[in-house]
Amino acid sequence: MAAGTLYTYPENWRAFKAQIAAQYSGARLKVASNSPAFTFGQTNRTPAFLNNFPLGKVPAYQGDDGFCLFESNAIAHYLSNDALRGATPQVAAQVLQWVSFADSEIIPPASAWVFPTLGIMQFNKQATEQAKEDMKRALAVLNQHLNSRTFLVGERVSLADITVACSMLWVYKQVLEPSFRQPYPNVTRWFVTCVNQPQFKTVLGEVKLCEKMAQFDAKKFAEMQTKKETPPKKEKGGKDAAKSQEKKEKKKEEKKPAPAEEIDDCDAVLAAEPKTKDPYAHLPKSAFVMDEFKRKSQIPPMFTGMFQRLDKLRKTAFASVLLFGTNNDSSISGLWVFRGQDLAFPLSPDWQIDYESYDWRKLDSKSEECKTLVKEYLSWEGDFKHVGKAFNQGKIFK
Repeated sequence: MAAGTLYTYPENWRAFKAQIAAQYSGARLKVASNSPAFTFGQTNRTPAFLNNFPLGKVPAYQGDDGFCLFESNAIAHYLSNDALRGATPQVAAQVLQWVSFADSEIIPPASAWVFPTLGIMQFNKQATEQAKEDMKRALAVLNQHLNSRTFLVGERVSLADITVACSMLWVYKQVLEPSFRQPYPNVTRWFVTCVNQPQFKTVLGEVKLCEKMAQFDAKKFAEMQTKKETPPKKEKGGKDAAKSQEKKEKKKEEKKPAPAEEIDDCDAVLAAEPKTKDPYAHLPKSAFVMDEFKRKSQIPPMFTGMFQRLDKLRKTAFASVLLFGTNNDSSISGLWVFRGQDLAFPLSPDWQIDYESYDWRKLDSKSEECKTLVKEYLSWEGDFKHVGKAFNQGKIFK
């Protein structure tokens, strides 16, 4: 039977997976989430910690026998028993299927939707609306699957239920108000069943479902940013000053709740990174407001995978991208407008996503070809001669 220590910070939903699995399997698990055993942002940056866990991320597990693991799914799997993992190859594969489903279909939209309401992330209307649609699709899949099932795999709680329920914890607590979750009764019934199991309740306590969808609070976000950017003050003086500071720290620890910005360890780490240089610092201020232009245009967002990952570029770029051709024989082509005279993507490491998969050509704004292309791409109608005959004869997927 596994026995060891789980390093994390308080209320880390990723760590909950391992803790709940241990409750079911009987694994002996100590949780180090508070000083002096573990202080997030300090302990996980020490050479001793990094020697065992090179990424410095939590949750991290160290067995009493010295065996070390990072990544929450691996830790939860290790602390589970065969009943949770799946006793046969087929059942084990089904469990893994839903664990992967949580990572790919639930966590991305949940983070984009929930984090702004917690003050962790700046609000972006387009990203939030897209996250809601993505969440609806995931909920619809779950609702259909649970139409005739109590649990995701088999007749008992498995690691699939633990993982998916934990990934949806903050969604149900923050944003899934009654009207939004009404079309998915099977999912809510399953979620409530899970979180009310004794093994879940021991770790999570009482889970109250959201009554009103939380919204972005600009003031709260500003306060969070100030906390992240303000360095701690240094006390001057001798022993008396040290004692005074120690008392202050103790009072702070007693009164301070778990900080919202630590709801996800990745975001806490990213928040500590130095600010990147403005790629357009060398250019004069422009009178052309890209956001205003995009709001007035009636072109809906497309190819959202690339676009969402380029969110930091949205104030200085605009694109209309189309998919030409037929199934299994298609081509992507588009028109981009950037600030400045250079291709924007190489200007910042944050923007170097997917762009190398495409060929780029600078257009002459005074040429007839450019005028024709702009008209065609903004209206989504035309000959699109530059695309080529093979794809030109096919359908334009809008």
